[in-house]
Amino acid sequence: MVKKQTAGRDKLGDFAPKFAELNDDVLFGQVWSRESELPAHQRSLITISALISAGNFEQLPAHLKIGKENGITKDEIVEVITHLSFYVGWPKAWSAFNLAKDIFND
Repeated sequence: MVKKQTAGRDKLGDFAPKFAELNDDVLFGQVWSRESELPAHQRSLITISALISAGNFEQLPAHLKIGKENGITKDEIVEVITHLSFYVGWPKAWSAFNLAKDIFND
């Protein structure tokens, strides 16, 4: 089961309370908890791939950590980023590898 997310409220609750509520309760509460439809491991792989593809590197470290908690291995993340490099761009892969190595080399 996905653990209760509070990052929205912690970081944006005072500034954007509705957005924080949607982040914590809908996205991470209702969507991520649908593990019988799509396991958290796969959701993490998809989310990480989407973030890399779009160049959203500010959110990537948090999702790499969540992915590691959801069972993504170093070998898997290396393979995913290598595969993506040919579809989304070499510079995005370099940026993703620089973030992933800090999390998966622990």
